[in-house]
Amino acid sequence: MQVPLLDLKGQYKSIKQEIDKTIADVVESQYFILSSEVSEFEKEVASYTGVPAGVGVASGTDAIILALRAAGIGKGDRVITTPFTFFATAESISVLGAKPVFVDIDPETYNIDPKAIEEAMLKIQKRDNAERGTIKAIIPVHLYGQCADMGPIMEIALKYGLKVIEDCAQAMGAVYKGKKAGSFGLAGAFSFFPSKNLGGFGDGGMVVSDDDGIISAVKKLRVHGSSKQYIHDEIAYNSRLDSLQAAILRVKLRKLNFWIEKRIEIARRYNEAFQGTDIVTPKTGEGNTHTYHQYTISVPDRDGLLNYLGEKGIGSRVYYPVPMHLQPCYKDLGYKKGDFPISEKAAKSVLSLPVYPELTEEMIQYVIDTVLAF
Repeated sequence: MQVPLLDLKGQYKSIKQEIDKTIADVVESQYFILSSEVSEFEKEVASYTGVPAGVGVASGTDAIILALRAAGIGKGDRVITTPFTFFATAESISVLGAKPVFVDIDPETYNIDPKAIEEAMLKIQKRDNAERGTIKAIIPVHLYGQCADMGPIMEIALKYGLKVIEDCAQAMGAVYKGKKAGSFGLAGAFSFFPSKNLGGFGDGGMVVSDDDGIISAVKKLRVHGSSKQYIHDEIAYNSRLDSLQAAILRVKLRKLNFWIEKRIEIARRYNEAFQGTDIVTPKTGEGNTHTYHQYTISVPDRDGLLNYLGEKGIGSRVYYPVPMHLQPCYKDLGYKKGDFPISEKAAKSVLSLPVYPELTEEMIQYVIDTVLAF
């Protein structure tokens, strides 16, 4: 049996009629850039997330970059984040001329550890004033589909005057103590990459915020720094969510809660099946609703299991095998192996299994049986 890690064709078939009509309507309209489809989708995502406004941009990476820049982050600033994430998180800091400051993760949720953030700030306080003043923001990443521990993170941010930009790329619909991902910090950055729980037919992203200044700034930054046609207040970007993507995503947004429920049910099946083994199943943080963008286990012989599943026709993947502080491009930051042991251990032991709503009962059982057989 073949069980791919993700089956986007299956998802498309389940909503084909609605999607095809929506695409045809946009093509017929011939309005492809910043149309009503985009503005309506922005309103719908903002409402779903529980914030006043959203701004559609070209990708999740752009969402982080534009949110950071709108928040005033730039050359010489430093931003605390996790080393256990997709490269775009750290890259977005770097392309603005700022520097990432990595801190380790919680060993159970794999999200950034608030205690490690506090320790980093205390170390910085002991240095001179010039050094102390460079930390400007925190980017917590809501990894694998659940929120970071936002209560203490927001307390730390308030204590030290730090801006919080949430990386929500993997956590659309995740809830922490009654609030949705993206509604805690100054801004939230979402990705609509096709593999996401809410994924388009190409790249796409959005910045959400309850801060009018952030929203206005991102709207300007996404159109070449222009607030009036042919008048450019600053050098910026061409980063607009196009109408076709917005229209497709509007259809999918209406299905999102149902799809999340299916993911949660599949995760429950896995959790029950793997009890009593040496498989470490995903831990949901206190107050969290996990959306299982990935169902990520930890096992002693990760690479052995990865290869075995491949031989048996089951798709699996390692997110992420090389932590940010050990990436070649960040050698100049001075980090070394052993600096963040929890992240490094996770990178060697985690593996993500298929968890999408289109999995059949037979496929789920085959994954369970194959993992247990190994």
